[in-house]
This record gives sequence, C-alpha cells and structure tokens, in this order.
Amino acid sequence: MTSAGCELDDWDNDDLLLATLEADEIIEARKHEGNTIPVSSVEVPDSFPFPFTPYDIQKDFMKNLYLCLELGKVGIFESPTGTGKSLSIICGALKWLRDFQEKQRKYLETLKSTDSVAVNTLTKPSSEKKEPELDWIHEFTVKLEQEALLSKLKNEQENIKKRETKLKELEQVGSKKRKFNAQLDSRFEDLMTDASEDIKRACKEELQALDAELNDSESGTHQDDEEIIVAEYNSEDENDGKAKASDCEDEEEHITKIYYCSRTHSQLSQFVKEVIKCPYENVRVISLGSRQNMCINPAVRKLSSLNLINDRCLELQQKKSKKKPGCPFYKQELLQTFKDKSLLKVVDIEQLVTTGREMKACPYYGSRLAVPPAEIVALPYNTLLHKSTRDACGIKLTGNVVVIDEAHNLLETINNIHSVEITAAQIVKAQSQLSQYEKKFKSRLTAKNLMYVRQILFVLSHLAAVLGAKVNSSVITQTGGKTEIKLQNLNDFLFESQLDNMNMFKVLRYCQRSRISKKLHGFVEKYQEAEVKTEESPCSGVSKFLQEINLLKGKQDNTNPQTSAVTSDHQQASYMSSPLMQIESFLEALTNADKDGRIVTHKEAVLSQSTLKFIMLNPAVHFISVLKEAKAVVVAGGTMQPVSEFKHQLFHAAGISPERILEFSCGHVIPGRQLLPLVVTRGPTGVTLDFTYQTRDKPHMVEELGRVITNVCNVVPGGVVCFFPSYDYENLIYTYWEKNGTIGKIEANKKVFREPKKSGFVEQVLSEYSNCIKRCSTWQGSRTGALLMSVVGGKMSEGINFSDDMGRCVVMIGLPYPNINSPELKEKMAYLNSTFPKDEEGRLAGQVHYENLCMKAVNQSIGRAIRHKDDYAAILLLDQRYTKPSIYNKLPSWISQHLDKADNFSKVMQSLPKFFAPFKSTL
Repeated sequence: MTSAGCELDDWDNDDLLLATLEADEIIEARKHEGNTIPVSSVEVPDSFPFPFTPYDIQKDFMKNLYLCLELGKVGIFESPTGTGKSLSIICGALKWLRDFQEKQRKYLETLKSTDSVAVNTLTKPSSEKKEPELDWIHEFTVKLEQEALLSKLKNEQENIKKRETKLKELEQVGSKKRKFNAQLDSRFEDLMTDASEDIKRACKEELQALDAELNDSESGTHQDDEEIIVAEYNSEDENDGKAKASDCEDEEEHITKIYYCSRTHSQLSQFVKEVIKCPYENVRVISLGSRQNMCINPAVRKLSSLNLINDRCLELQQKKSKKKPGCPFYKQELLQTFKDKSLLKVVDIEQLVTTGREMKACPYYGSRLAVPPAEIVALPYNTLLHKSTRDACGIKLTGNVVVIDEAHNLLETINNIHSVEITAAQIVKAQSQLSQYEKKFKSRLTAKNLMYVRQILFVLSHLAAVLGAKVNSSVITQTGGKTEIKLQNLNDFLFESQLDNMNMFKVLRYCQRSRISKKLHGFVEKYQEAEVKTEESPCSGVSKFLQEINLLKGKQDNTNPQTSAVTSDHQQASYMSSPLMQIESFLEALTNADKDGRIVTHKEAVLSQSTLKFIMLNPAVHFISVLKEAKAVVVAGGTMQPVSEFKHQLFHAAGISPERILEFSCGHVIPGRQLLPLVVTRGPTGVTLDFTYQTRDKPHMVEELGRVITNVCNVVPGGVVCFFPSYDYENLIYTYWEKNGTIGKIEANKKVFREPKKSGFVEQVLSEYSNCIKRCSTWQGSRTGALLMSVVGGKMSEGINFSDDMGRCVVMIGLPYPNINSPELKEKMAYLNSTFPKDEEGRLAGQVHYENLCMKAVNQSIGRAIRHKDDYAAILLLDQRYTKPSIYNKLPSWISQHLDKADNFSKVMQSLPKFFAPFKSTL
C-alpha cells in the first residue's frame, strides 16, 4: 500500500500514516448513530417508578415511549386528556434516561478494566479475506475510536461527579445560610421594634436611596453617538469559523437530556409541578422562557414590546464603562451561582425569577447556563422550533430526546412561526428613519456600511412601491387605487419588485451582524424623528397615514376615540418598536426556497392599511434539523387524530422512513358507561340537520336547532356547552332565538351564558357560569344548571376544562370548516395537491387537509368534557355529515368506538335520561 510514493507499513512512518488517515475524520465517520453504546437487543422494563399505581394504559404508554427512545424512533403518541399523559411522559422518559446513564457507567467500567478485550470484541475478523494492511488500518481506526470514546466517557463521568459534589456543597452552604439569615432577620426585627422613630425613618430613606441608585444604573436610556453608529463591517465569512470555535472552547459539555416542549409558560409550569410528584431523586430540571417572562431589570421590563426588551437587554450587556455599567444583574459569577442553585431542586419559571431577584442575578441568562448539565429542559415552542432562537439559547439536540406536547397543531405552529407580515406603515417609517440616519452620519459611516445602508433603503423603497407607493428619493406618495389581493411565489415577487438581482442573504447578514435595527432605534430615541417628506395628490392617502402615525405616537390631543379603537393591536405594536426589526424577519423569509412559501400582497386604497405577508407552506423544511439531530422525537397530545398529516407533511417530507415512525394511541381511563357520544341527524320535528354554509342560516334550520337545544337542556343535569362554527353564526343564532322566544324557553331550565370575544372577560364568564351551576345543584329551584354558547377555535375550545358538572353535555353544531375562499388556504391546498399524492380513497391532498383542519377543531372542542376517571358526559354531534366514514374515522378512538347514530330525535330523548340516571346519586 503506497501513498505519495511512500510505502506505509505497520511499524514505521506513523506520523505520515496518521496524517494520511486523518484519524479524526475516520472516528467521526464511524461513530454510532444515536447512543455511543451499542444496543444488541431492546429490553423494555415491565415496571416504571410512578407516584401511584398506574393505569394499564399508562403502563402501555410508558413501555412504548421507552421503546421509541431506545430505538431512536419518531413517535406519535395520543393519550386523552384526563389519562395522566404528563406523568406517563415524565416517568417513562426518566426511566429510559436513568437506564441509559447506568449503561454508560457500566460500559465505561468495562472499557477501563478490559481495554484489550474490548478492542478484540469490536474488531472481530470478517469472514471476508482482507489484505493485511487493510486489517491493520481497521484495527487501528477502531482503537482510535475506542480511545476517543473512553476519553469522552471519562470526562463526562468526572464532570458529573464534580457537579454532584458542587451541588451538595451548595445545598449545605444554603442550609447554613438560611439558618443564619433567619436568626439575623429575627434579631433585626427585635432591634427595629425597640428602635426610635428617627432610626426607622433613616433606614427607610437609606433603602429608598439605594433603590433610586439601582434604577438610575439600570435605565441606560442615554446614548452617545458612538453607540448608535454601526461599527466597521467585514462581510466575508473567513472569521466565522474561528469565532464559533472560540465561543465553544469554554462551553460546558452537554449531558444526554430530555427537551420537553409545550405551547405556553403556564403549561410548562404545570409540567414542572408534575415532575416534582415523580419518585425520582435529584432530577436536574431547568425551564427556559422569554426575556419578557424572566427579566428582572425594572428599566427593561417596563418597555412596551418584546423586540424592545430584547434589544435593550443586549444593549445593556455591552455597556461596561464606569459611566454606563450595563445591567447590574448580568454578572458572570452571580450567573454561575444561579445556575448551580437552580439545579438543586425542581422549580418552575416563577420560582426561578424569584430566586434571581433574591440573588440579584438574571434568571434569563442564568437558566441558559444550566442547560448543559440539566437532565430535563422545559422550553416553549418558539425556542425549539426556530433554529436561530434554538442556537442562541445553547440548545444542542444531537444525541438527545425531544418531546413536543400538545402537538395537535404542530404543523400550523411551525408555519406560523416562520410566516411574517409587514405593513406599509412599517416600511415607510423604517425608510424615513434610515434616510435620516444616513444623512446624520453619512460622513462617519465606512464605505461598506454606507453601501449596505443604501441597499436596505433600496429594498424598502421597492417594497413600498409594490404596495402602491410612489418613491422618489425620500419623497413618498401614494398613487391611489382599489383593494387588491395578489398571491405569488417568491421568485415572481422578487422579479416584480425588482429585487431579484439583490443578494438578500448578504443584506440579511449585514442587518444581523451590524445590528442596524438596534442602532436605528437608539438613533430615534436620541433625536426627534423628522417628519417624512410627502407629496399629497388628490387621491393620496398619505396625509391620513401621517395622522395615524401621530395618533399612535400620542402627539395629537384631539384624538378621535372611534378611530383609535379601530386601530389594531398589530399596528400599534409596529410603532412601539423599531419597524426595521420586523422587516428583517420578512427579508429572512425571502431567503426560503421558492416552492416552500408564498407572498400575499394586500393593497388598500389607503397606503397605511396595505400589507405584505410571507406564508410558509412547508413545515418540514424547518423541522428536518430537529428530526435529524435528535436521537428520538416524540409528538404527543390528547387528540392527535388525524395523524396522516404528521406522517406525510412533516415526517415523510423531511425524509423520515415509515419504519422509523412509531404510533401509539390509547383509550380513556373511564369505562364505556361514562360516555355517550351520539350523531344526531334529525331534529324534534324531523328536519334533517344540515349545517352547511348554504342551509345553516335558513329560518327552519335555526328554529329546529333551537328546539334541539331546548329539549337537551330539559333532560341534561348541570352544564351544557354548545360549540358554534364561528362568532358570527353564534351571534346570528342568539339574536334569532332571543326574538322568537327560544332563549326564554331555555332559561326556564338553564341560565344562558355567551363566550366573550375579548379574552379579558373569559375568566369572569367562566366563573359566573360555574357559580350558577353550583347554586342550581344545591337549590331546589326549577333551574338545573346553565348553557354556555361557545365558539370552535375561540377562547374556550382549547385549554379550558369543562370537567364534572361544568360540562355534562357537549354539543357540536355542524362541522367547523375554515373559509374555503381564503387566498392563503387556497394556496395551501394547491401546494399540497401538487406536492403529495392522492389518498387511498382517491381524494386530493388539499381536500384531505381541508377536512383535517375541521376535524382537529372538532376533536379539541369535544375533548373538553371528560377530564378524569370519575367524570362522565354526553357528546352530541349535530349534523348528518358526521355519519360519513371519512368524518367519524377521524374522531379520537376512545369516542368513535362508542359512537352511536340517532336517526330520529326520540332516540336522543330516550338515551340521555337513561345515560344520566345511574349518576343521579352523585349530583
């Protein structure tokens, strides 16, 4: 065997051999996928540590979860609400993690004690005859691999021991400190009790002075010009690798862990509380959240938008002079102590924030530092599903487990996270600000910075032109026109806006690295923004647009309250923060592949109301990195049906083979006698219940629905929850029923409540609804409970528990299909039709998606009724279309297996009293 004219043998030229082989690359190429520990066979445990005796379905859930994690599969897990899904996830995943850690420990011991044996085991001779040189190279590379693995495992074990020792020491110190502080507080209180009024007043003044000093140091609102001028910019990439390498040198190595992801901070807090119940000792758990939830700096927290909070936080980190000390809570030694303390016991985000305030250490950055040694990391959707956010938070998925809970809307969530909308108001304002910035600092900007600033201005002017604005230098006018909605692919949009020759990747990279939007915001804060120069034509709406800007900035005293009320929250937010931040997100969206998204151009007669929106159509492109990096991925929920979308649009589209997908769905913990699901096809007078868009508004249908609900309320105890397809339809029905007397008939038995459109009133309505039911259950009056008129996809169709008497009967009125005329939905369906094949029944993928959107909404709403093992409820599906197999097959299995059809209403009136009769003693 020769290379470069040099003969290489087993005994000499070792240095040349090593250089030729490039051992690091060989080791990397030969690494095991997933675990570094080879698994000969999968042994799934029969029992799992649990806080109480688990149900059989919980045991099955944990066994399948264990198998999924051990084999590195992609799992779809469905466990109905009320079956203890969270505990099953925690106990099943922690059992696997503890077993994995024990295997690692044993494997390390084996390598230590039987080094040569292990080499021989890993280098068993092949039955195929090889050349001596190739055998030697094979053995040599395996030995290198083993040594690297042994070194890595040793380091991991040493780090674990060091962490455990440090945590024990911290706990001991903390215990002593708590005792000391308690004694000190007691003595101080005694002294203050006996102290004179002068001493008390002096102490109070001293504390107020310290408070004021802290607030002054935190404010950081005044900036020198140097801080708002972009620094010299190098656009080349040669330094990137070095910077990244240097950043990673001191980074703590990550242990194998479980990333648990859910939608909201409250759900994450609830998950952490469930971890506390589990019979596992010394579980290291950390929760991640946004700055908005975790920042403890009063001067930053008071800012109006998340973008401003993020920018001010980053800005304060860079201020480390005596005049501007930066954020007083961002100190490395305090953050390190916070990290260690946060892992001493399991705490949620609220407790982390409290600890941060006590320690004067930032919980946001302190919790990030705790990610590498943590065993469970609880984090919100946005942090996991957005790659740049994930990287910024130090999330390493390689070799780790990802569990995404409440995942029924995962596809829509991914698309929404990566979709972005900008308004003409934001574009014009950003153009105005940046033009003034360029004029102010033109002589102080480097040539390259000036070039990129002008490129951004060029992009902004052309985006404004697409929406109907006429741009001449910094002068913006509106050409007039009518309302128009146009949908284009990315390449067509870039061509039409004359941005197709612009290197958007370079412009975006400049925005991110120079942090021009932050500089621009600082510039606007320091200098009063000059008015945008405009020319108003007879059909122009720019003067009105400028008035709206002033209105939102609070500069006009004679504000019209009606005009102000019409202004959307989205518009207000766009003025509160630097609009260039949002536009950067839009530019990033323009770098997606042409086939993966579309641009919706919405022109209005008034420029300020026009918008540009990028809609993401392919969620797989942003989820593929999660699937490829993580050892195993689990998506779980109470109602995951229909699962076909997960498999086709997310997993198969990301290159995951069908063999790697594991599906698990379990029934409910309640016996069948505690559930009565009925499809109701006819009303009391024999009218066929057909709530299609064409017939649902007709008087005979509205009246028949009124008779159905009145009769149901007569026989059902406690609370009845009706779900309508939309707010408009609910309002139409209520108005009609109020006029024809149906509401009065219903209220003879049930007090009627309506879901409010504003989220601020939801808790009040729910409280009144609940109290009414409780009163009716104790009083011997004519009323038996209450009726709640809710809306599918509204405030009460998800996240609200209608357990026990709150929801003895859930009524689903019709099928809540989304608006088929929506341009975005049409484009999504067209994209699916062109990308995916027809289903087994020959239906187009877009049509299946349209139906799935409806059924997911149905499943989320009807799943509100049964919340625990002793609960019971009836579910009425009012529409003849529920008898179609394509519809009822997409209901959760725990409902569909008990589903019955009532061809006449008399069957409904017989079934309901019969169902509730055995439970009368519990009412």
